[in-house]
Amino acid sequence: MAKQPTPLTLDRLDTPIGGALCALDWIDYEERLLTLLRRYYGTVELIENSAPSEIRSALSRYFDGELNQLDGITCHIPGTPFQNRIWTALRKIPAGSTLSYGTLAAQLGVPNAMRAVGHANGANPLSVVVPCHRLIGANGSLTGYGGGIARKRWLLEHEGVAVK
Repeated sequence: MAKQPTPLTLDRLDTPIGGALCALDWIDYEERLLTLLRRYYGTVELIENSAPSEIRSALSRYFDGELNQLDGITCHIPGTPFQNRIWTALRKIPAGSTLSYGTLAAQLGVPNAMRAVGHANGANPLSVVVPCHRLIGANGSLTGYGGGIARKRWLLEHEGVAVK
């Protein structure tokens, strides 16, 4: 017997940088989102409905400039223990700050695992809330971002980071 799809609520929220958040990823990267969701949940069924008002409010307030609003959003991502360790560490990087992949790896006691940190960062299905945009290259360059480098730049500048 086939396993029933996991039902997940899909909501859309207009943002000031084009596109909309869709299950906490960018709508124009929906295939990436679906791939990540299948990786973590198996078959999924996206059901159009409103997200809880607290989440919508926190996201709207973040985009309005209240940068710490995302800190209160409770997250559960069924990743590997290593991924969860990285995602937890990402949420501890304050808005307006950045770290390099290598620095985060060293802080976590795995200084040679910068590529693994990058891989876990790229597998993050909770864009913005788990602020993977706050990881940059060792030389300060903007490296890959699932929502595109232009969005990464915008998010960092929105948070007050001077980017190259």
